[in-house]
Amino acid sequence: MANKIRLGFVGANVRSTWASQSHFPALLASPDVELTAVCTTRPESAEEARRAFGAKLAFHDYRAMVVSPEIDAVAVVIKVPEHYGPTKAALEAGKHVYTEWPLGRTTSEAEELAALVRARGVLTAVGLQSRVSPTLMYLKEQIESGYVGEVLSCHVTTMRDGALARPSSRTWQRDASLGANTLTIANGHVIDALRFVAGNFARVACVVTTQAPQWYETDTKQMVDVTSPDNVMVSGQLVSGAAASVHVGAVHWAGSGFRMEIYGREGTLVVTGNVSSQRGETLRLQGARGGHALSDLEVPERFSYVPADFPQGDPYNVGQMYALFADAIRTGENRLPTFDTAVDLHRFIDAIKQASDAGQMVSLT
Repeated sequence: MANKIRLGFVGANVRSTWASQSHFPALLASPDVELTAVCTTRPESAEEARRAFGAKLAFHDYRAMVVSPEIDAVAVVIKVPEHYGPTKAALEAGKHVYTEWPLGRTTSEAEELAALVRARGVLTAVGLQSRVSPTLMYLKEQIESGYVGEVLSCHVTTMRDGALARPSSRTWQRDASLGANTLTIANGHVIDALRFVAGNFARVACVVTTQAPQWYETDTKQMVDVTSPDNVMVSGQLVSGAAASVHVGAVHWAGSGFRMEIYGREGTLVVTGNVSSQRGETLRLQGARGGHALSDLEVPERFSYVPADFPQGDPYNVGQMYALFADAIRTGENRLPTFDTAVDLHRFIDAIKQASDAGQMVSLT
């Protein structure tokens, strides 16, 4: 494509786990976005990333990168507590911004960033990749077209790995105040997927709990205290009237992955995956109408925005995000979850914690 969007990437360390699994291969395969500039915290790692990804520019200070006239947009893919600084700087520089979820460490950070977007008039995306999963987009269409009739109840579970032992470099997430834990990340993605396909909650009763209050640091040989939640259970009613339940947990062995069940008057739809709703794995969609036997449903190609030979797995949904991000920048029509979408989800997660702390049903309308 002649006019690729020129992207500056904050968090381009070649050894970064999530970015290496998803963003880097997605960008290198993208026909829409060029990885023009990379930014890390040190000159040496920035130059290493520039060489590895064929980028034109390398920076070790995001403030210098975001004002470069050679980039059109910025991606912020770093630890959650650090999202605010580079995201704000990029917005103030008038750049379009794609920030991973959660948008901020707190709801107030997210609200401030969303307000700045409105003042600057730029386009944004937040990394809620469930909303660009071809399977979940097709599921949403099937629900809206009446495949199951009136939705009566929904049930979602996601049980993912939660190691009790890890090196000290990976125990920072034990602090709930840093905003990166099962409640905000795993639960945030999964419950956003349910709200995307079936609609918002009207009221909730919740349990947010820390079942493993200590982790073992494998390098320091010490036990460290944990305040971050590792199990989230939400029961309630959707605005549509449907009953809904969600359980997201960090488990230590043989996690069962992702399962979403939608039950209606005329049929049932079930989506399953090995990990979670937002990851790029191919989710299995099954349905039954007027009978009890589930059959596989094929997802139409029209829900894929990347080339047929695009890398599968974690890069896929991230590639979907970048394809739509580039389209939004070119056309002004944004079909992605925006910073306003993120603020709404941050507030909903606050309501989940409030309901759990109060031990009572909380109304959201």
